[in-house]
Amino acid sequence: MLAIIIVLYWVLWYSHRSLVASENSKLYVNFEQAFPLADGFIVVCLVLAALSLQRRAPTALLFLLVGTGAGFYLCAMDVLFDLEHGIWGKGANGVVELCINVLTLLAASVLSRWTWSHRRELDPRGERSDAAG
Repeated sequence: MLAIIIVLYWVLWYSHRSLVASENSKLYVNFEQAFPLADGFIVVCLVLAALSLQRRAPTALLFLLVGTGAGFYLCAMDVLFDLEHGIWGKGANGVVELCINVLTLLAASVLSRWTWSHRRELDPRGERSDAAG
């Protein structure tokens, strides 16, 4: 689901930017333009995690942990920029940006919590993980 939201955001950014852009300043646009590669990395991790889960492959744990960690990192970068530049207070699109930040944090939190609570099932070492800590 998160992968779909990320892809949808970039489709809108490149096709109907006014729907998702909080402002049109060069600084803001340049900042946002730096995200596709990192967001793409998250999407790849989540897709690989989904495929691994479907196949019951042990790599699911790795892809889930890396993907959620990247989600937290990207959210932190985005939130800091938005706070420093007053993005959230810039009308309806500022609210859209705030919602994106909240959804990113929520999605990363829920997915990381799920991953951690299922780590023993996902860990390729099985029961040996309990002995290691």
